[in-house]
Amino acid sequence: MSENVWTRWPSREALSREGLSRSRCLLAWTVRTLVLGLLLWGAFSDSHAGGWKAAACAAGVLLAALLAWAFFRATLRHRLWPALASLALLQVIALAAQMTGFGVAALVMWCGCAVSALERLPAAVALSAAGVALGAYGVAQNDDVLTTVVTGIGIALAGYTLRLDAEARGSAQRLLAQERAARAAEAQTAALAERARIAREIHDVLAHSLSAQLVHLEAARLLIERGGEREQIHERVVAAREMARGGLAETRQALSALRGELTPLEDFLNELVSMAGGAEITVTGERRTLPTEASQAVRRAAQEALTNVRKHAPGAKVRLRLDYRPHEVTLDVRDSGGAPGELTGSGAGYGLLGMRERAELLGGSLEAGPGEEGFVVMLKVPV
Repeated sequence: MSENVWTRWPSREALSREGLSRSRCLLAWTVRTLVLGLLLWGAFSDSHAGGWKAAACAAGVLLAALLAWAFFRATLRHRLWPALASLALLQVIALAAQMTGFGVAALVMWCGCAVSALERLPAAVALSAAGVALGAYGVAQNDDVLTTVVTGIGIALAGYTLRLDAEARGSAQRLLAQERAARAAEAQTAALAERARIAREIHDVLAHSLSAQLVHLEAARLLIERGGEREQIHERVVAAREMARGGLAETRQALSALRGELTPLEDFLNELVSMAGGAEITVTGERRTLPTEASQAVRRAAQEALTNVRKHAPGAKVRLRLDYRPHEVTLDVRDSGGAPGELTGSGAGYGLLGMRERAELLGGSLEAGPGEEGFVVMLKVPV
């Protein structure tokens, strides 16, 4: 049979005590203590409750407490038949108490059975079980019919109210668990994104530095094989050493950037242009601090563009234009001559192609290709 509102159990979060505040836990234990006190008082208040009868009453109260515990455990595990068996035995004990003259204890047990059934059982079963308990309660009562009916309705409403309250608490617990899971997933995603960003930064820095070193070392190797002059070989080795030093400095700068210790973008580009030689830079728009990812994208694109000019168009004049726009920042790099390799050619995997992927991750774009005079690199990054 498919589950519906009549056959569906209250959630386990609703049936458990998890999420109850300290005040509500104190209230629950107070109610339990009062019920137990009423049962004991009903058992021993009669003057004829003595001797073996007192011992039997105590055993009955203890057995009722154990059955109530078994009922709560069975409903928590959504086990219907054990729960019904516990509830039926409780009502049998209540009937025995009524027949032996302990009417107060019997009434308390019947009321507790009705309320607990309405709170913790599937609706269809709960109505039947509560109906039996309230029917026994009404028969045992000596009040008039109207009073008995009103009292029974009040007990049923109390049980239903507790059910609604428990369901609301269970829903809150499920939402809290989902929120915690979402936060954990978000934290894990953020950690993975940060790891990817760190890997990308170090990859770009090392690829830029090592590719430049490789150019100089390859030139030194060729000079040695062809018997080149000592000064030329020395010049290439020194240049490779300087590139290694520069790469180490850039790696430190990348790590500083990851810690939020970036130097101003304009200062970085001015220093880059001064080191390149034959390059000039223009900054337009309202200058402002960019997000770390956007600033790093501009820096790496400028570095890669100047490296390509040095490798493929030595001696060419380079113009950089940094433009701060309302919703994006653009970097335009143009050289005056030479023919840089295709974007998919040598070094592209570590160069302009990597810069394009970086820009696209930020929602921007990078275009590179031959212009009217030389090669043009245009980076656009939203901010």
